Amino acid sequence: MPFAIREVLPTPNPNAMKFVLDQPISLQPMSFLNAAAAVNHPLAQQLFGINGVTSVLLLGDFVTINKSSQARWPDIKRNVQHVLSST
Repeated sequence: MPFAIREVLPTPNPNAMKFVLDQPISLQPMSFLNAAAAVNHPLAQQLFGINGVTSVLLLGDFVTINKSSQARWPDIKRNVQHVLSST
């Protein structure tokens, strides 16, 4: 089921962004601290396929993405939107 991003919110951490969705993505918190932790979760795997993504949190109607300090938010935002809209 595809997801639409309603808004993208900054967090106190400059390397983390909150993507608010149009519908729930997970009823319980699902935290993936690295790509290996996402091996059994196809959506999280796809998000880790985005260059620079270092961790993923799914909860309720949002996804929080953490990135490496070298990665650029415009590139990550565009790729997160692509992954979520084609899920």
